[in-house]
Amino acid sequence: MFRFKQFNVDQAGCAMKINTDGVLLGALAETDQPKTILDIGTGTGVIALMLAQRFADATIDAVEIDETASATAKRNFAGSSFARRLSLYADSFENHLSNYPDKKYDLIVSNPPFYINSLESPGARKSLAKHTDQQFFETLIKTIAKHLTAQGSFWLILPLETAQLAKDISSKHGLNIQKVIKVLSYPGSVPHREILVLTLGKKRETDEQFVIYAEPKVYSEQYQTILKPFFTIF
Repeated sequence: MFRFKQFNVDQAGCAMKINTDGVLLGALAETDQPKTILDIGTGTGVIALMLAQRFADATIDAVEIDETASATAKRNFAGSSFARRLSLYADSFENHLSNYPDKKYDLIVSNPPFYINSLESPGARKSLAKHTDQQFFETLIKTIAKHLTAQGSFWLILPLETAQLAKDISSKHGLNIQKVIKVLSYPGSVPHREILVLTLGKKRETDEQFVIYAEPKVYSEQYQTILKPFFTIF
């Protein structure tokens, strides 16, 4: 059980546990006063719960294809004070969105599987959560482009090589890069993740940096500031 300030997250049976990528996305993803939010691959449900805490007027749909993880997320949603605004769909994002062809979202987020063509890790469910290929991102971005509102944005966090793949694909499907947040472990270190912000609007790419640690075992002021509303240690 991972205890946040306003909710708890049971991770039992989930292949993908709460991690830095997920909480960064949950704390940083935004658009102007979102009313409808979609979390693709919700896992434990932590990102959806963080977004529910941040955006009190929003309803959040969370999609998770793994049966065990989706059941866990559903329990986490039901046990939170945001339960009435959270909906869990135990399905693939393709099926979910094809079932609601006219539904559009102001904010879509995903901490997706990102090990392109890499060796499979042990365990079928962990493999499903972590391994994919280029076709996954082609399908993801093409589908998302049809379900964003005109002013909506799509946020995802990826390793650098996979982020470049997503950038190359996005323009083919009408999505443009608005912002790239480079995630660094320490000041001056090489970025190891990028948070991409894609929209239907004109390309206005800006680069930012986000540093996790000021020094070993000491979180940066930047990290503490964005996670303070959530983590009990701050």
